[in-house]
This record gives sequence, C-alpha cells and structure tokens, in this order.
Amino acid sequence: MLYPLKFKPLYKERIWGGRRMEAAFGKKLPAGKKIGESWELSGVQGDVSVVANGKLAGNDIEELVEVYMGDLVGDAVYERFGQEFPLLIKFIDAADILSIQVHPDDELAAERHNAYGKTEMWYVLDSDPGAELCVGFNRKVSRREYIESVEAGNLPDLLSRIKVKPGDAYFIPAGTIHAIGKGLMVAEIQQTSDITYRVFDWNRVDDNGNPRQLHTDLALDAINFDETGNYNVTVSPKAGEASVMQSCKYFASSVLSVDGAMTRPYVELDSFVIYICLEGSADVVWNGGRETIAKGETMLVPAVIDEITIEGKAKIIEVYIPGE
Repeated sequence: MLYPLKFKPLYKERIWGGRRMEAAFGKKLPAGKKIGESWELSGVQGDVSVVANGKLAGNDIEELVEVYMGDLVGDAVYERFGQEFPLLIKFIDAADILSIQVHPDDELAAERHNAYGKTEMWYVLDSDPGAELCVGFNRKVSRREYIESVEAGNLPDLLSRIKVKPGDAYFIPAGTIHAIGKGLMVAEIQQTSDITYRVFDWNRVDDNGNPRQLHTDLALDAINFDETGNYNVTVSPKAGEASVMQSCKYFASSVLSVDGAMTRPYVELDSFVIYICLEGSADVVWNGGRETIAKGETMLVPAVIDEITIEGKAKIIEVYIPGE
C-alpha cells in the first residue's frame, strides 16, 4: 500500500549559496560548501529523488511512477506526463544575489532542448532587512531597448525591485526576467526543468577568475516583452483554512495554517499532493497510518489516498496538479 513519502535532499553547491539551511532547518549540509539549493523532490534526469522513509526507502521517484502510475501521481497526471514527475521542489539560500535570468516556455524549451519550460513560484522563508526580489521589468520595455541595455551593462536599471519579507509569495511565468536578491531564503515550486538563460551576472567571476557563461542570444527569444502582470500572490492564512496562492495549468498552491486538526479531502482530486512544511510540525494521518512532517521537510501524498488529516501546529504549503 502506498503511503506519504519523504525523500533525501539533493544539495547543490552554488557560487551565490550559503549555509542558512543548517540553522533554519537542521539540514546536514556538506562541509565547507556554499549550498545554494536543496532539491527536496525532483524528477530531473540525473537528479532523481530517492525515498527516505518506510518500506519503499531506497527507491527513486522515477521507479515509483513506473510501478504505481496513476495510483501515485493520478491517472490524469500520468496520462499527461508519463513517467516523468512533473514538479521540482527546492529550498534556495541566496547568500549573494543570483544572476538576472529567464526561463523558456514549453514551446521554446521543446524546440531547443526537448524539455518542458519553467514556470515557477517563490515563497519567502527568511530575509535580511531590505532584501529584494527582481521580478519583471519596471515599465514597458521594447526588445531594442533591452538589447541596448544588455550591451551597455545596465540591465539591472530596467528591473522591478521588490522589498520582501517572510510569507511573501510571487508567481514567475516562463518568459519573465527575474533574480533572487541577496539575503533571502525561499521555497521554490516549478515545472520539472533545469533550463536557465543567464543574461547578467553582476560581473561575478568563479574561483579561477573566469566570468560565468551568459546566454544572451538564447534569452532574447525567451523573454515575454508583453508580460506586465502583477506577480504578487501573497496571502494571509487563517487557522484551519487553505489559502490559495496560485493556480495555473502547471500547479496549484495554497498555504495550510494548522492549529489542532485539519482534514483535507482529495477524493475528487486526480493528482498527487505535495506538502512543504514551513513552520512547526504535524502528524499526517491517513487510513493506514501516520507520518510526521517537520519544518524544512517535504512530503509526497500519493493520489490513491483520498483524505488526509493534519494534526499539530504548523504552516504548510500544499501543491498539486489541477485538472485541465
């Protein structure tokens, strides 16, 4: 019988990374490394998550999808994505500012990389005073003006800079230029894709004195110059309620504020559900057992489980694939 699954984190060293996840979540990071990302649940080829709990421990998510198919991910999800798990969940520790970048949409990613595009969202977990996100342009920008700005090295002047605090959430459609600022730790929900086009990296060099590779030509056709939306999807969660942040064709996300017991009915949902615990801890109870989820942990609830009761005091992000 399938049960809620936890996975071994995959730690990623990054030039802009830090050690914040040790103190925040008690994660055992590799010694002496600048860890920028913890991939909590991944189906990306070469970085496939492995189960850490229960009788399926040691199996990876790709193997489980192959064996359990719709029981694990939902029949509609399996029909749509096959054996590829469709979401990537990360924690990001930006001890320094990330590059200004953009991700291709599905059409361009399929054409160039035989892959999915990357629509994502961020939930701010921790922030230094004055920390910022860069999301989109600060005004209407033409293709020509963008090119001239890149050539002149003043691209940051065109970006919208937003001061943020813990609890703030932003939705980043593919094609939106963006950067995570210095002094931030965020949870990221995204399509299963590792395609990033860097267009400006703050004149940073690696340990050998070499500038990091930029992808200015590839990025030009990926940027949506017509995108002028409001990216802020922050909610004020109330105890015992699910507060919806975002719902798009790739994922739906809500904040669950648990104080006591909270039941989540999934009988009509043809999808797996992911829990990302932001604060506190709770027992996840289903017909067959219970499993604890604590701050900094991620859990996958198989689609075959029709109802979950969460018992404890915790703040949890709930994620699933909505029906088309």
